[in-house]
Amino acid sequence: MSTKEKIQEEVDILEKETNQHEIVLHNDEVNTFDFVIDSLINVCDHTLEQAEQCTILVHYKGKCTVKSGEYKDLEPRCSKLLQLGLSAELI
Repeated sequence: MSTKEKIQEEVDILEKETNQHEIVLHNDEVNTFDFVIDSLINVCDHTLEQAEQCTILVHYKGKCTVKSGEYKDLEPRCSKLLQLGLSAELI
C-alpha cells in the first residue's frame, strides 16, 4: 500500500467518525404535513422533495433520519426543530 493510499484510508476513517451523528424526527399527532415540510426546508436545508419524503416516512414508519453530519452542525438544528414543537433527537 502506498503512502497516498494509507493517507486516504485514514481520511476516510476520520470522515466516518466525524459524520456519525444524525437528527431523527419522530411522528407526532400535532403538527401538519405542511408545517413539518416547511420546518425541514428551513432548518435542515432540505429541498421540497426531500422534506416531503422525510415527512411521509415519519408519518408511516414513526421516525426518519432527516440530517446527518457533525455534532456541532446538527445540535443547533435539532434545537431549532424542538423549539418549533417537533419531536426530534440527536443521536
